[in-house]
Amino acid sequence: MLNASFFITVAHIADLPTESLAEVAFAGRSNAGKSSAINTLALHKRLAFVSKTPGRTQHLNFFRVADQRFLVDLPGYGFARAPLEQQRGWQSLIGGYLASRAPLRGLVLIMDARHPFTDLDVQLLEWFRATGKPVLVLLSKSDKLNRSECTLTLRKARATLQELGLEGTAQLFSSTKRVGVEEAEAQLRIWLDMPKPIAKPATGQDGKKKPGSRG
Repeated sequence: MLNASFFITVAHIADLPTESLAEVAFAGRSNAGKSSAINTLALHKRLAFVSKTPGRTQHLNFFRVADQRFLVDLPGYGFARAPLEQQRGWQSLIGGYLASRAPLRGLVLIMDARHPFTDLDVQLLEWFRATGKPVLVLLSKSDKLNRSECTLTLRKARATLQELGLEGTAQLFSSTKRVGVEEAEAQLRIWLDMPKPIAKPATGQDGKKKPGSRG
């Protein structure tokens, strides 16, 4: 897993960290499972705050996963109970970051597998398409669907990305059942130019390598 730690919270574009070499942004509707996905991938229980109040994240939260490499948690959208002026401020912050951030390597968009590609999701994807950067759609809470529903949802999601003319793909994901965690982590490591973790050889209770293990 990506062993992340909190780095900084940014409320204004001018305050973005200058030492960053590579970043992956996480976006999604409030209650889509964004914070849970970040926590699962970052090997933390409460790195990204999971709130019962939608729209809790109001700024850009940077989490360091390696030297000069970060995961960036963007404000959730869709259900934020805040004054319209404040919501516009969040939109300006998100839009300014996604449009102009040079170290940004890709966008992870979290969607509830039961309600994918809402109007707001599609609007964000159409807007982000102009950047030419790739997208990974994580269809969260996929454990709520049966096997045939998962297959159909995934097929439709990948077809929709193609129709929208976006570079990237979609995959099933579940923080509770750990579905798709390894695949998502592998993509993040590629975008962040991070090596794969070295697998430790299997050992028995006496600490010796088990027969047939490598290393």
